[in-house]
Amino acid sequence: MTAKPTTLPQRAHFSSGPCAKRPGWSPDQLDTASLGRSHRSKLGKARLKHAIDLTRKILGVPDTHRIGIVPASDTGAYEMAMWTMLGARPVTALAWESFGEGWVTDAAKQLKLNPTVLTAPYGELPDLDAVDFSHDVLFTANGTTSGVRIPGYDWIPDSREGLTFADATSAVFAQDVDWAKVDVLTYSWQKVLGGEGGHGVLILGPRAVERLETHTPAWPLPKIFRLVSKGKLTEGIFVGETINTPSMLAVEDYIDALEWADGLGGLAALKARADANAAALDAWVQKTPYVAHLAKDPATRSNTSVCLVLPGLAEDKVKAIVSLLEKEKAAYDIGAYRDAPAGLRIWCGATVDTADIVALTQWLDWAHSEITAA
Repeated sequence: MTAKPTTLPQRAHFSSGPCAKRPGWSPDQLDTASLGRSHRSKLGKARLKHAIDLTRKILGVPDTHRIGIVPASDTGAYEMAMWTMLGARPVTALAWESFGEGWVTDAAKQLKLNPTVLTAPYGELPDLDAVDFSHDVLFTANGTTSGVRIPGYDWIPDSREGLTFADATSAVFAQDVDWAKVDVLTYSWQKVLGGEGGHGVLILGPRAVERLETHTPAWPLPKIFRLVSKGKLTEGIFVGETINTPSMLAVEDYIDALEWADGLGGLAALKARADANAAALDAWVQKTPYVAHLAKDPATRSNTSVCLVLPGLAEDKVKAIVSLLEKEKAAYDIGAYRDAPAGLRIWCGATVDTADIVALTQWLDWAHSEITAA
């Protein structure tokens, strides 16, 4: 039997969304001057623009790309992009985990676009060389439920005819983005920066703007999806004039996380923290015989949503390990996503401390020993 550890992780929050708040976070540190004020007041619009400006600074988004805060998390942002821009040319959708499969469903069953679908099982990537870039291309930059990410953006040609749509919700602030290769990128605040849910970010390159202004979808658009008025992009959305009412408390929380990231040293520092966390977890996996990475190729293994399997261990035993760790307050919400193979999913993004990852591995060894001995 493995001895029970004596030290708990200081923060046992390893959920893959909503993710751990930044170290030292407290609601008392939020700027609350905008609360109870209209989001269309000078103060409200200024705070929303400040969030956009900090986003541009930290992610290195070029001036050619517009950044907007939109409703309904990453899902709302990505569906907004699909509903407003698809239909002008054929579509290829890549799916190797549940969220990519969701975009396939939208394109095929809701928009009825008969997409070309390139798939791979959990733990692998589709053949990226098979993508036809005369099509619009839908993909996830980091498969949150499989732990598999794209190997950079070199597989996307500069001379593409179609648009590229990147769902990057568990990639941004932890992995590089080649903005020349991305026409549309979406994410939500509750992943790498540990923000609150409910809002999405939509980033549009110039080719996406051109599509919006020259293509009229064949289907009706709800108000919260409308990005164009009288054939022109509604520019106000991209300077803080949101389509509908945002939570200013959530906006202030996002600003708090962005300012923390800026103080650390920006994107480079955030990536370094995520890499250190993933490396600490991988070091434990490499020496532990009962666990393995779901993502087979280290070159495409996520540094944020790390997915592990326990070969030979029944699903009920895996769930018992997860439950035991939560009961002991050693780890919260580390079970695999419901559509993924049974296993563990441990968030290693920048708001997690490496010391807590190391402490977690000791508790994992103990819990595995307890459950398999029972």
